Amino acid sequence: MELRLAEQTPILFLLMRIDDLTYAIIGAAFKVHSELGPGLLERFYQAAMEIQLAEEGLKVIPQAPVPVFYKGKKLGDDCRMDLLVEDTVIVELKSVEYIPPVCHKQLLSYLRFANKQVGLLINFNESDLKLGIHRIVNNYVGNSAADIPHNHKP
Repeated sequence: MELRLAEQTPILFLLMRIDDLTYAIIGAAFKVHSELGPGLLERFYQAAMEIQLAEEGLKVIPQAPVPVFYKGKKLGDDCRMDLLVEDTVIVELKSVEYIPPVCHKQLLSYLRFANKQVGLLINFNESDLKLGIHRIVNNYVGNSAADIPHNHKP
């Protein structure tokens, strides 16, 4: 029955998959934050997220390349996203006092150039991790308030 639903409404099936993935990624981030707490360098959180996501059975590519093109020509070296999960969700990790707006724009650019729909920007330097999680969308079909990028300023 699920297969018929997916055949009839592939966009709905894709949205359900993305929502499930982002839910799992956020859950993994909470486990990592609960164990490590705030205040470490980003690289430690990235290594821990790689371990946690793999333990949960998710395919993770760390430092996945994002080539940038202008008028069909590649511009220099590739950008690198922190994590690409299940070839679907881009995850950018931070450990900073606050996330400046440029980080949201950077993730949106990665989404555009990688042709992905949803990214998560996670700042592990928050005492309450909920305040450090931002969902960024690129040509997303959803209409939830959670799908609207928002800035976190001091």
